[in-house]
Amino acid sequence: MNAPAPASPADTLRSALAGLLEGLPPRQAAQAVERLIATYRGATPTGAPILRDRADVAAYAAYRMPATFEAVRSALAAFADAVPGWTPGDHLDIGGGTGAAAWAVSATWDGKRPVTVLDWAEPALALGRELAAAHPALADTRWQRSRIGTALTLDSADLVTVSYVLNELTDGDRAALVDAAAGAARAVVIVEPGTPDGYARVIEARDRLISAGFRVAAPCPHSAACPIAPGTDWCHFSARVSRSSLHRQVKGGSLAYEDEKFSYVAAIRLPVSPAPAPARVVRKPQIRKGQVLLDLCEKDPALRRITVTKRHGDLYRAARDTDWGDAWPSPSAEDEGH
Repeated sequence: MNAPAPASPADTLRSALAGLLEGLPPRQAAQAVERLIATYRGATPTGAPILRDRADVAAYAAYRMPATFEAVRSALAAFADAVPGWTPGDHLDIGGGTGAAAWAVSATWDGKRPVTVLDWAEPALALGRELAAAHPALADTRWQRSRIGTALTLDSADLVTVSYVLNELTDGDRAALVDAAAGAARAVVIVEPGTPDGYARVIEARDRLISAGFRVAAPCPHSAACPIAPGTDWCHFSARVSRSSLHRQVKGGSLAYEDEKFSYVAAIRLPVSPAPAPARVVRKPQIRKGQVLLDLCEKDPALRRITVTKRHGDLYRAARDTDWGDAWPSPSAEDEGH
């Protein structure tokens, strides 16, 4: 009899999070979540750790960790597609809290690697360590308390991730963090909320990484300036997240899922040369009778809307299966000259 397949990191994480709020009054959990939402979506830097105690951390992990995991995993998947021959030998997660990015890296690249999570909130690190014990690839992760700011010093690492952190920092601390990551890493992946402010922080970080000798692997098809005119729009993507009972309690409604909006940049240092997507779908495709409208960011760099119709054959079928954030043309479709 064949042994059952091992659980995926995503399934293991869901199991580890199950029951996390047992013993915590629902009203207290909901209030903590509402405060955290306001803080993480806001633009005001904080002068102290956002996660203050066990109740905050439990609420954060149950409510936000699945969304952070899915957003970071989506960014990492696009990055991995652009550097298919590259695998990180080790991973450093800055401001990693309870470790969602460490789980996402494990879900992207098989195998075990040294992992270090830095955060200034000891309760978050403690809970992250507790959750990681459920996943063999993360069982030996180092959970290190560190002030994330201008005094930050980092050991070298193949991959550095920074997810949902820049919005907590002052301008000076943000610049220092990105510069420190660029100095320590071969590859850097930064994820922020998919808001105009989050996109602005990502673009600022992107510019600093390029100045430090990095090439953009994703989502951009190029390392030139973003073609979006400042203040007119923002580049962001969406990841689907299963909703827990806490999600439904806080937000209401009965849907079994919600969509996490995020902005990101993934870059790698030369001489490794990424192969970015020829174009990236930057809005939800519009599927109409006999045609699909795709909004693309292209290598030129330029933004362009194309219409793919039934007469394009395989390309049309690929367009109907294409999602927001995907590379275009689809690797599985023949480009028939759209």
